[in-house]
Amino acid sequence: MGVTVKDLSEMFGKDVFTNRGAYCGKIIDMDINLAKFRVRSLVIESAKGSFLANMVGGKKGVVVPYQYVDSVGDVVIIKHFSTPSMPEEMPEAHAAPASMF
Repeated sequence: MGVTVKDLSEMFGKDVFTNRGAYCGKIIDMDINLAKFRVRSLVIESAKGSFLANMVGGKKGVVVPYQYVDSVGDVVIIKHFSTPSMPEEMPEAHAAPASMF
């Protein structure tokens, strides 16, 4: 059974969770390859304080490639992911000497 326009239109507004149960937000848009009629990515409005909002610094429209989608039903389940950790700030090698005044 193929995907229909109705199936795609019903995805708008669905809640999105990771496969570990973390709430991400709601689907607000999609990128669709019209030649193949396939979804390339979902745009998720990250809910304030959600897993996704914390990951991206509160940005609203977060693009998630469709290959991260595990399942679509009453809610959308995406693979849990994490961002690479940022290196700790390195102390400056040539710090200015303390002021004498």
